[in-house]
Amino acid sequence: MSYYEPLAYIVPSEEDGMMLKNILRNRMQLSRKLLSRLKLTPEGITVNGERKYTSVRVKAGDVVEVRMEEEESEDILPQDIEFEVIDEDEHLLIVNKPAGMIVHPTHGHYMNTLANAVVHYWRQRGEKVRFRPVHRLDRETSGVLAIAKNPYAHQFISEQMQNGAVDKWYMAIVRGSVRENGGTIEGPIDRDPESPHVRIVTPTGYPSVTHYEVLERYGEEATLVRLKLETGRTHQIRVHMNHIGHPLLGDEMYGTDEEGRRVAAYSADSNETAEGETLGRHALHASTLGFEHPSGRGPVRFEAALPPDLTGLLARLRSGHLE
Repeated sequence: MSYYEPLAYIVPSEEDGMMLKNILRNRMQLSRKLLSRLKLTPEGITVNGERKYTSVRVKAGDVVEVRMEEEESEDILPQDIEFEVIDEDEHLLIVNKPAGMIVHPTHGHYMNTLANAVVHYWRQRGEKVRFRPVHRLDRETSGVLAIAKNPYAHQFISEQMQNGAVDKWYMAIVRGSVRENGGTIEGPIDRDPESPHVRIVTPTGYPSVTHYEVLERYGEEATLVRLKLETGRTHQIRVHMNHIGHPLLGDEMYGTDEEGRRVAAYSADSNETAEGETLGRHALHASTLGFEHPSGRGPVRFEAALPPDLTGLLARLRSGHLE
């Protein structure tokens, strides 16, 4: 049996006599689910190299180590697809997901996903790792995406996301001139009863909060905004910006007319980049992701610059030649 690199914790003097399970839960921040799994793993939990029950008490200077069994995503076919690595260590792979790529295989989309590309990348490097995205990005959304390389890292960051402790910033180009320089959108979100794959703002929905600030206006045509998510509902930014009358450029699902019918924010003919190519997606980019690193090295922050299609669109807007 092979393991990932162990997580280690040296017991300080003030924790002399503390029960091992309290060290694991409160100091190493292991979830109950992961702790139960480790109890059944040979060498999963050791103190000074010896396997111990979690009911024992530790001494100052003891080295508590946690070992997780290596895993692979055997149901994901490796595929040689190029992608950008922003950062990588034994716990995390941070990538810059391109627009148009699905994160994980789904029914009807078993290949050409980020998962296929990452599994191939790891196998070429001889790494036995299971594909565990910590969060998701829509197919058309580009930008920073975190992938956990072991169960502990996934749990550690997922808990931060549930507690609202992860810094998630997006850049979007929206239709029209946003009058306020910044603000907060609080609108409960749930599925549209008439179209279950679409989300809407409804009083009976789940609490959803989006903060935004205006970076640049392009007359009455469009606005570049920076957004921060306080909650993480499906399509949240797209739904909220449409709710205040400023749908994302290129968003065919959530661009609406005055009567509320869904229409394209811009047609393919008019929604072009500076190079004359159609944008072909909604103008949303995950620019920044920050969180407490699972290794204990403190807070980290990862960034991805706007891709060429969006910088091209901005160039056209600045020049006044969108049409």
